[in-house]
Amino acid sequence: MTAQPWSPHELVYGLSAALEPQVSPDGFRIVYALGRADTAGAPPVAQLWVCGIDGSGGEPLTDADHRDLFPRWSPDGGQVAFVSDRVTERGLFTVSPGEAPVEVTHHRHPIEAPAWSQDGSRIAYVSLFDPADPEEAGPPEGTAPAVRVTRRLDYKEDVRGYLGDLRRQIFVVDAQGGRRRMVTSESVDHDFPRWSPDGRHLAFQTTERVGSHSWIEVLDVEASTVERVDLGDLAVLNLHAWSPSGSRLIMVGGMRMTGQPELYVYDFGSDRPRQVTDDLQVLPDAGYPSARPPSVPVWLDEKTVLLHAARAGAGGLYEVTVESGEVSPVTDWKAHHVGLSVDRSLRYLAQMHSDFERAGDVVVFDRERATTSMVTSHNAAAFEGRAATHWERLSVDREGFPIEAWLLFPPDFRSDRRYPVVLDIHGGPQGHYGYQFNQVQQCLASNGFLVLLVNPRGSTSYGRAFTEAVVHDWGGEDYWDLMAMLDLVVERPYVDPERLGAFGYSYGGYMTSWILGHTDRFHAVVCGAPCFNLVSMFGTSDISPFWGPLQWGARPYEDPEWYRTHSPSTYAHKARTPTLIVHGESDDRCPIGQGEEMFTALSQAGCEVQFARYPGASHLFPNIGFPGHREDFLQRILGWFDTHLGRGPRDLD
Repeated sequence: MTAQPWSPHELVYGLSAALEPQVSPDGFRIVYALGRADTAGAPPVAQLWVCGIDGSGGEPLTDADHRDLFPRWSPDGGQVAFVSDRVTERGLFTVSPGEAPVEVTHHRHPIEAPAWSQDGSRIAYVSLFDPADPEEAGPPEGTAPAVRVTRRLDYKEDVRGYLGDLRRQIFVVDAQGGRRRMVTSESVDHDFPRWSPDGRHLAFQTTERVGSHSWIEVLDVEASTVERVDLGDLAVLNLHAWSPSGSRLIMVGGMRMTGQPELYVYDFGSDRPRQVTDDLQVLPDAGYPSARPPSVPVWLDEKTVLLHAARAGAGGLYEVTVESGEVSPVTDWKAHHVGLSVDRSLRYLAQMHSDFERAGDVVVFDRERATTSMVTSHNAAAFEGRAATHWERLSVDREGFPIEAWLLFPPDFRSDRRYPVVLDIHGGPQGHYGYQFNQVQQCLASNGFLVLLVNPRGSTSYGRAFTEAVVHDWGGEDYWDLMAMLDLVVERPYVDPERLGAFGYSYGGYMTSWILGHTDRFHAVVCGAPCFNLVSMFGTSDISPFWGPLQWGARPYEDPEWYRTHSPSTYAHKARTPTLIVHGESDDRCPIGQGEEMFTALSQAGCEVQFARYPGASHLFPNIGFPGHREDFLQRILGWFDTHLGRGPRDLD
């Protein structure tokens, strides 16, 4: 029986995602937001579900007609706080099993990250605040759009768009509704409020995007006094957690956004945080940039924390001794897990699971028994009839660096025939591939393509030296790492060297556009949201003025020759490979102008090129955009490679 391939429509509309699973304080139940795409032109809907810790008795907690997100158990386990678009566009609600949701408060702007106080009387949360519109009245009807005048460099951000002085502030509201107050006011972003064990303080992350700087602030909620926990300029601190006694904070951070994060501990009364680990060989769940809920470290006692992290593309749990910095593996998975929730006894850990063969369901790790169990099966029907994704892990050594990759095989693969190969290049460059269900990869592999996923130098989850090796060297050894791995694969008799393709998005788009000017070995390329001209990218991207000097080593006027020689635009006149460019028109990370410059350059060079533009789409639209755009994105990629490479096997010569 021939295995059924994934269609773009099935990948977008046929799979659900159990978002942010949360274990109840008593460890008996799990609540999660079950998200699914429903309408091409509307955001996915999300419905709260609750089940037993073993998955039994699963049932909806809310109806299926809204977008219910960020579920959080009250300390006594009797209620769940969540954010929803019901009644008002952006409201904070509570619900008890068997009862109707009750609105606590609402805002004109989105609400995120609700956090209950220890006694259950208050809820802290994050929402945007505009000092020019403190009452959240919005613009008067019948008026022209207001002129936007800015005096600050961080005036826009991808997904959020134009900001002006709009910033994320923290609010505290009575859990029964009524009085709320904004407890932060500085014109920077504040995120992830976490209550101290005694309920008197809130710790939260504060980010000043000018300078790529973030720190932790600790607020005395009643006295309104703030203590700042900081490593200094260019430092990043996030993923903070209170120790059981409330006398310490564990944090993830480092001195450079381009480097490997480390663990830090802050003892109240000390001068500054103390670094716990040195050259941590695993990646704490603090990747940048990220659109996923983070996995915050968990204190097991006053001296030990439990860390969810990735090592060489595989997820796992690690115990860290805070005094010595010793890191001990607890378990690892050939999988990618998202989020981390624990019960009060610290026995059960719930996360969302993804691997090459399954995605979107809840997994529970039992610390007492050291077992991992999949406890939901919302996507079982969608995976029925699909062949298990066969894969092989590969490695080559280059200059002392182990370059690793995965080769995904089509279903019904036969080694006596020849197949097309698509090289898939991840974004970042401080990202990584691993054991994860990726829609582009599954779409291609299930439809007859070999898919090669490579972690070149610059990738995360391999330690500091490997991650930082790409800094000031884009298009250098990272490119040759990719070519070396492709060389290894092309030597195999079942690979057709006349049917080679490349796909990349963001930094992967940089690398695919770099490929166009440096080799003719590929027969089709799909370039998503490229960084094409690093000079114009520096002046138009939301992060390049702050992140660029850290990643590229200088500003354009400080080292114009480096920018010229490392920009794909310099070599675009050499391009001959048929190219599809896919780009969101509201992308503020790699702005649409990058795709426009690339389209113009390739057209002038006489290269076959097509430009697909997605109106209103941000940089993250392939993951969180309109379902109709996401389906089209997958269909165009599959169609381009099918047209220029041909799907499936051919006879050996």
